[in-house]
Amino acid sequence: MKMPPVPRNIDLLIRPEWIVPIEPAGITLSGHALAVDAGRIVDLLPTAEAAQRFLPQETIDLPGQVLLPGLVNLHTHAAMTLLRGYADDLPLMQWLTERIWPAEGKHVGPDFVRAGTLLACAEMLRGGVTTMNDMYFFPEAAAAAVREAGMRAALGLVVLEFPTGYATDADDYLAKGLAARDALHGDPLLSFCLAPHAPYTVSDATFGKIATLAAELEVPIHIHVHETRQEIEESLKQHGVRPLQRLHRLGLLGPQMIAVHAVHLDTAEIDLLAHEGCHVAHCPTSNLKLGSGIAPSTALRARGVNFGLGTDGAASNNRLDLFQEMRHAALLAKGASEDATTLNAHAVLHAATLGGARALSLDSRIGSLRPGKEADLCAVRLDDWLLQPCFDPASHLVYAAGREQVTHTWIRGKIAMRNGVPQHIDVSKLIDVASLWHTRLTS
Repeated sequence: MKMPPVPRNIDLLIRPEWIVPIEPAGITLSGHALAVDAGRIVDLLPTAEAAQRFLPQETIDLPGQVLLPGLVNLHTHAAMTLLRGYADDLPLMQWLTERIWPAEGKHVGPDFVRAGTLLACAEMLRGGVTTMNDMYFFPEAAAAAVREAGMRAALGLVVLEFPTGYATDADDYLAKGLAARDALHGDPLLSFCLAPHAPYTVSDATFGKIATLAAELEVPIHIHVHETRQEIEESLKQHGVRPLQRLHRLGLLGPQMIAVHAVHLDTAEIDLLAHEGCHVAHCPTSNLKLGSGIAPSTALRARGVNFGLGTDGAASNNRLDLFQEMRHAALLAKGASEDATTLNAHAVLHAATLGGARALSLDSRIGSLRPGKEADLCAVRLDDWLLQPCFDPASHLVYAAGREQVTHTWIRGKIAMRNGVPQHIDVSKLIDVASLWHTRLTS
């Protein structure tokens, strides 16, 4: 007589109402459980079978809830959360030159960055975001906040030609960024990007150094590009070519490129991004609020360009809310293309998870609920009376639910938020710190 297998001890078994694994694409499972051990997904299997195969140290039942991978915010400036609402209803260049850059010049330092980043981490964890791709100054201070929150982050090593409170010139930015990378290297929750701000703030010579470093270090290049028509017009006057063509000429395009915004693209440029294997960080809400335009997400997807979703900073959004980005991305794609079938719910969920992970070269580790991957997860309740009835959980995640329905987040199998409460962050202290910086910015 064959003996039943001995149950395996594991750390965690999660039993939700539904699971959207992202891989395989387009499916929603019910009656399944997720087994987690040592920070990794062990199995995704029917709940009855899980009861026979595993002896979990902790079991979490989530009736009426859907489990999916943690969301990936592919573009943000986390510390700028302290500037939320500071400069609203202005076009991009006026917003930058008259309000944001002067305020940053006066106030931004390590304390500002740590406080603002921690506030951003709490907001993102509350909304199911477990990974952020950040672009800001003082990366060591940002890393301290990320570590305190228990979150995953790709830290951008910012490069500009002009001086700020962080660095004096492009070489100084690069030197300080690379030193920070060396100091922080080895943390399993931290990765890095080279982050030249934009074609209009970085020289050809500096771009050449960045292209060489990106190849040597095997890190992504995270850059704003084709955000506004004005940016393109200025590039044509100064360089004789559009920004994307200039970057191509300088050797920056390729699978390492994360083109942020990419709003104003012609057909040839979409083909170029596809041919070179570039990625796009689609930030629909920020593009709307700054009056920059609507990115051609339908055309990008049709050409096979991978894209993820970003919030941009809270100074230009004004929320770090990927549920809002999912809804806006889907609706804008349908409205702009006049095609109700484009960018359906599963496609948007892919962009918010695996698409972002792939752009950061983290897709072998996170972004879907495949056994062997690290257990970055979020749970969303769909039994709220505001959301009834629910015919399709994937559709509900994009079109009906919001970040207020997120109940739990895990990073590498460790709980980061439980029942809507961040586990490593004292929210009351965040309010006091935000109030302090509000006073400084308005005095």
